[in-house]
Formats: sequence, C-alpha cells, structure tokens
Amino acid sequence: MELLSLRTFQAVVEEGGVLSASRKLNTVQSNVTTRIKRLEAELGAELFYRKGRGLELAPAGRVLLEYSHQLLQLESRAGAAVRQVGEQTGELRIGTMETFAALRLPPALKTLRQLHAGLTLRVETHTSATLIERVLNHKLDCAFVGGVVDHPELQAQELLQEELVLVRSKQHSHSQPALILFREGCAYRARALTWQRECGHQSNEVMELGTLDGILGCVAVGLGCTLVPRQVIALSRYQQDLCVEALPPHLAMIPTVLIQHRNALPLKAMATLIDAVSSQSGFE
Repeated sequence: MELLSLRTFQAVVEEGGVLSASRKLNTVQSNVTTRIKRLEAELGAELFYRKGRGLELAPAGRVLLEYSHQLLQLESRAGAAVRQVGEQTGELRIGTMETFAALRLPPALKTLRQLHAGLTLRVETHTSATLIERVLNHKLDCAFVGGVVDHPELQAQELLQEELVLVRSKQHSHSQPALILFREGCAYRARALTWQRECGHQSNEVMELGTLDGILGCVAVGLGCTLVPRQVIALSRYQQDLCVEALPPHLAMIPTVLIQHRNALPLKAMATLIDAVSSQSGFE
C-alpha cells in the first residue's frame, strides 16, 4: 500500500466525501476516486458503501482506518527523526498564538538560533484550537497555546501565566462596546466573551481580525474593546491611545502551555526552547 493512497483514504473519511477530500489534498476528484479504487483492488475489499452522493465506511474501511492512522503517524515520526538528526541540523516546526508570537517568542527563537545554529525553524500562527489540531495531526512538532489542555494524545507543559487586561480607547468610551477579537478557537476570545456575559452587556457585537496589531489599532480609534496580555500593550505602537483595566483573577490569569504529541521524540532543541520561554517568567 502506498502512503499517498492511505492519506487519500483518511482524507475522504475525515472530510466526509470525495469532493471535500480533493479540496483538502489540493487535487482533482478523479485522482481521489482513482486512488480509492486502486486501494480497494489491492486489498480485495470494499472500503466504502456508496449512498447517492455520500459515502459510508464499510467494515473493511473501519479496520483500515485504524491501521492507516498508525502508519501515517509512524511516517510522521520517521520524518521527525530524520529532520532532527544531530544537535545542529534538521527542522523544528513551531506553532504559536499571535500574541505569544509578538510578546514571548522572538527572544526564545534568538536563543534557539544561537545554540542550534544549523536548525531550520518553521513558525506559523493560528488560534489555540487550530494549533491543537495541527499537533495532533503531526503537522507541527510543538505549539504554544492558551488555557488548560487535557487530551490523551498530547503532552502539555505549563510554561508561564499571562495576565489578561481589558483594553479600551482613551478618547472614546462606550457603555457597552463591541468586542474586537481573534477568530473562533482563540483562548483569549473565550475569556472576553465570558467577561461580556458576566458584565451583563446586552451587545453581542463582535469584530474579528487576524492580527494583534489590527485589533489594537481598531480599539485605539474607539471601535470597541478587547482582552490581551498586559505586556502586549507596552510593546504596541498604539500604547499612548489605549487605557488598561484590571480584570477579576478568574478571568485575568491564563496559562500558556507548550503542547507536543505523546509520540514525539525527545529533542535537545525542544528543551532549549522550553528553557528560553520559561526563563522569561522565572517559571523554571
């Protein structure tokens, strides 16, 4: 069996059909159909029941799905092992929240670069929910996320605590301002919505933006308010236009957690990264 065929089979299951799977795999539907038929011919078993335009896993498909997960995870682990050969070579794929990337990650990456000069660093930003999914799917070697993470397939290590604060414009005040937030899946967004409910605000208006700078810029001109770590404001070019209000402890304090897959290999570069982040708060 080819790994590409297994990856295609898994995509069809996860996406619920050939069309969605073809989009995820960035290929045409005929390629997906051909790979599935070839896999069925190779195994001598029907993997799906065709029901109109939909597909339902056949018994043989359910058995194959379990093994395909294991085989593709093994492939990912083998790739990680090859990428991480030696202390100074290989690749480390890091995921991070937008705010963490702006506030904490740069000095940690500087240390990582100094101690592992030949390491290729790949960094991407997403919401915490998306980062968790990408680590589970072995798309990332590790990720920095907000809030408590409890998943049987993940290792989670709390590195520091951030204090969230309410941020408003100095020049404009609203009794019930709109919230300006990251998209669904952001841990800080969840805290902001909780704050809104606990304050009894009737307005459910929410503006979504993809960058920290964009959010703070909109807050600065009075379009709404947001919740971000206190130290973010000190680094913002909008600092002079913003005012900060403390929040109750149950809303203010939120952990930043490093997650890895439980099957991840122990890496010296990862230990360096953890130490570099932990040293920023004395959380060693």
